[in-house]
Amino acid sequence: MTPVLETCNGFAGWLARQALWPTVVVAAVLAAAPLAALAGGVAPNSWPAAAIAIVATVSGLAVLALSALIRFDAALFHLMASYEGETAGGAAVDDALARMRLKPQPEQTRSLAERMAGARRLVFRQRLALGVFAIAVTAAPLAFQP
Repeated sequence: MTPVLETCNGFAGWLARQALWPTVVVAAVLAAAPLAALAGGVAPNSWPAAAIAIVATVSGLAVLALSALIRFDAALFHLMASYEGETAGGAAVDDALARMRLKPQPEQTRSLAERMAGARRLVFRQRLALGVFAIAVTAAPLAFQP
């Protein structure tokens, strides 16, 4: 039996989950941060506080952007799974991307393993951005002390 993460549908489901939970975490923290600052009456009056706020915002937005790309990849893997063979599914994805003018039509269809490796690289980049975000959010209370 093939492991779930080695099939198009299984991998697409995994990608969708990897796009969802960081989005929820970052959106909740970014939505609550201004409210917490207003409730505490604290404004960034020093350069470390302003720098941490900027790093948290930029890294949070990077997580959201990468999550959108990962979710788009999940949809492409679902499209691939709707075809009989790996080559036919890959050709359909390449055709769809070319028609949307997102990527030029490749000369040779990439394998499923290559496509999965590319999606995993996106998840890794998302995790790096999420780590930077977590560090900045954790350091924020220290910088915002009066």
